[in-house]
Amino acid sequence: MTDATAAVPNALAIAHDGWGELVLSRPHRRNAMIGPMITELRAGLASLLHGGAKAIVLRGAGGSFCSGLDLDAFAQTPAPDWKPHFATEYAALHRELYHCPAILLGALERYAINGGASLALAPDLLIAGEGAFIQIGEAAIGMHAPMNVAWLRIKTNEAVAMQLALGARRTGAADLHRLGLAYEVVADDQVAARACALAATMAGYPGQGLASIKAALRRPWSGGDHIFDLVRDPGAGTAPPAPPRP
Repeated sequence: MTDATAAVPNALAIAHDGWGELVLSRPHRRNAMIGPMITELRAGLASLLHGGAKAIVLRGAGGSFCSGLDLDAFAQTPAPDWKPHFATEYAALHRELYHCPAILLGALERYAINGGASLALAPDLLIAGEGAFIQIGEAAIGMHAPMNVAWLRIKTNEAVAMQLALGARRTGAADLHRLGLAYEVVADDQVAARACALAATMAGYPGQGLASIKAALRRPWSGGDHIFDLVRDPGAGTAPPAPPRP
């Protein structure tokens, strides 16, 4: 399914040797999200995993990450056929990103706003451009931010989550790095290249160590020394690669 106004795919899955790129591809709308994009991202993720990707770069086309929901598309009359199912489909994408056995690397170029911020928070490692920012601004417009809240609860402590989710202001790359939400900060014109280079390097690591370590880190733990047993099961934190969706 494609965006009829653009007559091109809304998302791309690009396979390389042992790694891949999952690309939000609506640059004419600053990669704003619509239902077909989410469906295509899910299919692309499944396809890359089925092909054996050990690392996947999540990025936006055209030099920016994601401007959030495409509010014009959501406001169309009559409503697009995907609108009633968008929230369920979007939550399913985030659940699949959470369970993804491959290492996810985000390439944060320019901005990730509101719903787009939740996609920038999903990767295991985030490469951010020096001038890039995340803005979780739903509170300022009277909206809930469920996927942002979910990832903030997973990725950081309550104090930092409150600042980002309630402050509703821009958080730049340097602060994202200081808060532990960005892995590296690089020149704005080097973000995608650096993320792809890192993915290619990880794809060359032998064995299944990457997936095993990620799975162990994702194991639920409520305290106590049973952590030393929990982390020995590398398959408990992630799901196996899914077959491509039709």
